[in-house]
Amino acid sequence: MEIKVLGTGCAKCRQLFAETEKAIAQAGVAASLTKVEKLDDIMAYGVMMTPALVINEEVKCSGKLPKAAEIVGWITAAAAKG
Repeated sequence: MEIKVLGTGCAKCRQLFAETEKAIAQAGVAASLTKVEKLDDIMAYGVMMTPALVINEEVKCSGKLPKAAEIVGWITAAAAKG
């Protein structure tokens, strides 16, 4: 599973990265977590507000900071899809 945090490095972007790390551990799935900080790469996802979370190339949220529990739900749903 590939998970990306989109953001230019602001405090909220770093917080989303930390929440996502927690969620991956709670979900117990194998996932790679990366930061995408280049504005052109962020815009390629159609994201206008950061931070944003992308799971398996699908934007799950943008412009808000979801809690780890919500991220766990997205991760487990993505894992169930295979």
